[in-house]
Amino acid sequence: MKSLYKQAQSRIPATISLPPAWLRSYQEFVTKNASQVSQIESALRSLSYIIPGRFRESELASESLHAFLLLLSHYHTTLFSPPPRPSPHTRYTRFWSLSSPLYARVSLLLRTIQYTELLCEMCAKRHSDKLRWRLVVALELVKAICRFIIMRVTGGRMGVSPPVAEREGVVSPEGGGDAGGDEEDEGRRKEWQMPRTGMRLPALPPANGASISDFLSHRVISADEIKSAHRLMRRLTSLQGQIAEVMWIVRPVVYALAMQRLRGNKRDWRPWALGLAIELAAQGLGKQDLRERAAGGWRGVTGLEREEWGRRGWGLAWWGMRGAFYDQVTRTWVQGFANKLMGKPLLDMLGAVVEDHDYLWDEYYFSTATM
Repeated sequence: MKSLYKQAQSRIPATISLPPAWLRSYQEFVTKNASQVSQIESALRSLSYIIPGRFRESELASESLHAFLLLLSHYHTTLFSPPPRPSPHTRYTRFWSLSSPLYARVSLLLRTIQYTELLCEMCAKRHSDKLRWRLVVALELVKAICRFIIMRVTGGRMGVSPPVAEREGVVSPEGGGDAGGDEEDEGRRKEWQMPRTGMRLPALPPANGASISDFLSHRVISADEIKSAHRLMRRLTSLQGQIAEVMWIVRPVVYALAMQRLRGNKRDWRPWALGLAIELAAQGLGKQDLRERAAGGWRGVTGLEREEWGRRGWGLAWWGMRGAFYDQVTRTWVQGFANKLMGKPLLDMLGAVVEDHDYLWDEYYFSTATM
């Protein structure tokens, strides 16, 4: 009996060390097969959108798969090396993630909630509608707190969406990209090697205007690439700019509270009008502060600021898919479009997808959330 106990005790350290070893093996596999992993992820995400009946009989299972794929894709992104010339968004978010552990943890929490919030709402709705709206308000409140912490950590700067770096170009461990080794070898064969120094000069493009412009544009350094990463977003030094950002952060909480108070009554226009008014006021105050405070006004903003303002502007279009406006205006158009596609070869598949999304937009709050 003692020998069996000692034998089992001796195997415990080896058993405990197995999960980390498996994880290291998995990480090595992902980094060595980056392009194939990215293609598989993209195919699975596309499949989860077009599964027949995704939002009706099998809504919970398919949304669980979709959320899992998003979380797994984000984990894979953290394993890949950044591209040689990352985008301003990647530079900015990586800078704050590396310089502030608090920013890294809070931004990861915020992104995880965004990936799983619709799944959580589906689970809560199966229990009761009252629990569902409590969960919606709680999640929006947690997200708002995360954004306030990020605003504090970054020194009062406007938040970016998403708050973590996104995958851009997949870089292999040897330094190659998605193009593959064959294209890289072909490019090296076309280069001219200096006989004395051994340095290589890139091959010149064909003698036409478009090729020459593309060749030069890839070698021009923009003003945003020269700036330090933290300077890609300016500080909100005025009270007007800070109020605008606070209004933008609290807008989802106010809208969710209004919907909870009315028990999700989609025919009442008050929550929809209140939420839209707050978001319009926030964007109006923010752009006015930008024109008055930024050097050069709108022409002086960085590419990252312009990108974020464009994203917020497009976010206004989602108000056409929310609340009373969707229930009484947009839904009629969506259903009419889906009905026109039914019964037509190939197009009826698109109509079925639109009809399934109509069910999703009508039933769930987080299906049209933009923050």
